[in-house]
Amino acid sequence: MRKPDTPTDNNLGDILPPDLGDRPLVVFDGVCVLCSGFARMVTRLDRRRRFRFATAQSPLGEALFRHFGLPTDVYETNLVLIDGVGYVRIESLVAVMRELGWPWKAAIVLTLLPAALRDWLYDRIAKNRYALFGKRDACDIPSPALRSRLIGKDSGA
Repeated sequence: MRKPDTPTDNNLGDILPPDLGDRPLVVFDGVCVLCSGFARMVTRLDRRRRFRFATAQSPLGEALFRHFGLPTDVYETNLVLIDGVGYVRIESLVAVMRELGWPWKAAIVLTLLPAALRDWLYDRIAKNRYALFGKRDACDIPSPALRSRLIGKDSGA
């Protein structure tokens, strides 16, 4: 799986809250209906309650995007951290589904597509996600199940 650009000199341990432990983290665009829906879906499917979430608009989300060299003025990808490794685009989706187990880990078939095609498809959806799925004026008010797993001060939720 491809990772985002090389991290900056900041130590990831200096950014992540200590209570995260070894749990996977999904950083998503909190105003995007599609992205918030993805976070809600992962919350429902994660029977072991391992995943934690942060909005990209939160101080934690912005710090992580900067750490991995991602823009902080537009959030056209989810950033998923699993065991300290960052994943973006289709790879973030596949990494999450793999962690959820069967049958969801079958999403790995997406990696059979050439990387350029995967990125092109992802980018088309990401650039048009607000027009296709909608955008809120502020971060979505999460369900109690998702709210209990949001981390980061001022998570925007």
